[in-house]
Amino acid sequence: MILLKYIFDEKRGGRLIMVTDSRRYWIDTMSRIAEPVLNALSEKRLKASMPVKGDPSRIPYMHLEALGRLLTGMAPWLETGGRSGEEGELRERYAELARRAIDAGTDPDSPDCVNLTQGEQPLVDMAFLAQAILRAPTELWDKLDARVKKNVANALYTLRRVRPFYSNWLLFAATVEACLFRIGEQWDPMRIDFALKQHEKWYFGDGMYSDGEEFAWDYYNGFVIQPMLIDILDTVGDQYQDWAASRPVVLQRAKRYAAIQERLISPEGTFPPIGRSLAYRFGAFQPLSQMALREDLPEQLAPPQVRCALTAVIKRMAEAPGFYDDRGWLSIGFCGDQPEIGELYISAGSVYLCSLVFLPLGLPAESPFWRDPDQEWTSRKAWSGLSFPIDKSL
Repeated sequence: MILLKYIFDEKRGGRLIMVTDSRRYWIDTMSRIAEPVLNALSEKRLKASMPVKGDPSRIPYMHLEALGRLLTGMAPWLETGGRSGEEGELRERYAELARRAIDAGTDPDSPDCVNLTQGEQPLVDMAFLAQAILRAPTELWDKLDARVKKNVANALYTLRRVRPFYSNWLLFAATVEACLFRIGEQWDPMRIDFALKQHEKWYFGDGMYSDGEEFAWDYYNGFVIQPMLIDILDTVGDQYQDWAASRPVVLQRAKRYAAIQERLISPEGTFPPIGRSLAYRFGAFQPLSQMALREDLPEQLAPPQVRCALTAVIKRMAEAPGFYDDRGWLSIGFCGDQPEIGELYISAGSVYLCSLVFLPLGLPAESPFWRDPDQEWTSRKAWSGLSFPIDKSL
């Protein structure tokens, strides 16, 4: 099966490339999404150049949103792989841009210093930046100058002023603390323990957590809950016995949720527009991408079928008219420019959470996910009369 045949590649002299080379397509798409944000912020002109989209009341938050959300999806690719050859040189360039962007965003004297003191929202996006550091500790922490490290640590501490809402927001506070632990700073186990215990109480069954006390069918298990639980426990899970005991349970649930997500992808690469925050687009598939990155997919999912399914979703959304504006920034929408689906809290920076789908780029090019021949995904098999496995609850 040839998934997409060919696309026109403007960045490489206008030549056609085969999209059976899915990795090239993913990298090109991720690069196009990242370029305006990282270029502007690394040159300390993000606030001057980033367009305002959504409610103007979100302007104070959109710059940190763009930085943290973009980097948490790019981080595994920045962290792994060589620095030579076409991909390696591109990786090195973006890693350097990312470090300069972190510097520009956390330096109190920078014109692009992000808002850390106004409103509750900065906790969310500092947590995404913290998650990026957990996923790329060498590139996004160890290689920072001492001055920048101090600014980042101070920014993390500053967000302790925010009392998180009684929802998935508990995980934002916990991720900040896990990052402080990872970088050798003073950390608060209680903030992590509370988040872990509450989410255990909010486990709804069959791989699904409730976002707070009442269940709502949306994609927040994908945007936040399951991946942050995994990253927190990967970082601090060995500090207490009960945390360590919860790790295999959390992973088992995440694998089940990944299996559900793969079945949600239609033969055409669409998925149901259910719940809030649909402007985060294919970022909803972070758990499926994360299980692929960890090489811990459910037994019934072969890595190449997940690659093909996710590529179909990326293509369906990223190639929709209006995905980018005329300056290359992302629009607000689900499939194209659809500003009406942006809730009050959605801004020009929020939508960069779509980067979460790109986590498998942290796998080497020779891994089965990238190397093995294309395979039909479950819905393609089911709606083509082919044999496919029965779904089983956890």
